[in-house]
Amino acid sequence: MQAAYSMALKQGVRALTLAEITRAAGLDPSGLRRYFGSREELLLELAESGWQDWRGRLCGDLDEAHDLSAAQLAQFIVSSLTADQVFCDLLTHVPLSLEDGVPLERARRYKERSFQAYDAMCAAIANASEDVGVAEAELVLGATLGLAANLWQVSHPSPTLAALYEQVPRWGHAALNFEPRLVQLLTALVAGLNH
Repeated sequence: MQAAYSMALKQGVRALTLAEITRAAGLDPSGLRRYFGSREELLLELAESGWQDWRGRLCGDLDEAHDLSAAQLAQFIVSSLTADQVFCDLLTHVPLSLEDGVPLERARRYKERSFQAYDAMCAAIANASEDVGVAEAELVLGATLGLAANLWQVSHPSPTLAALYEQVPRWGHAALNFEPRLVQLLTALVAGLNH
């Protein structure tokens, strides 16, 4: 798990292969298969761990917070999310390929644990703002996930796209500064919900 995380941090999730992970971990591929049946299972395990860590950070940060403004709430959410770059990257890959690439019971476990974290975070968000209830917190957290999954990939272009953006800077406008843009969008959403 640590080898996979370290490699994903350096080169991104999409480039990871099981062979590289086993080599980095100093394992024989058959040894790794005792624990994970596929690359997808291993990465889904990282995503599941990412949910638990994000919940811990966000709920811990919001524990003493009350009556936060839209901008403050957005900053808390985004800061706690961006503390784990690999999890941000995994947000795209989970629904795209990881959940479908594992057995049903493994997908069920992932869903159960991620929704436990999601529910706890929605409650913490609602408790930290007088203007945001649980239903609104669900909208905010759902938007966070969708926006973060897309913006992370756009703001971390592949080497091919990075070279293209150097050649045609106008096209690189989409290579956003991830954290400030996500805070801006979530602030607008929370403020809109307040009206």
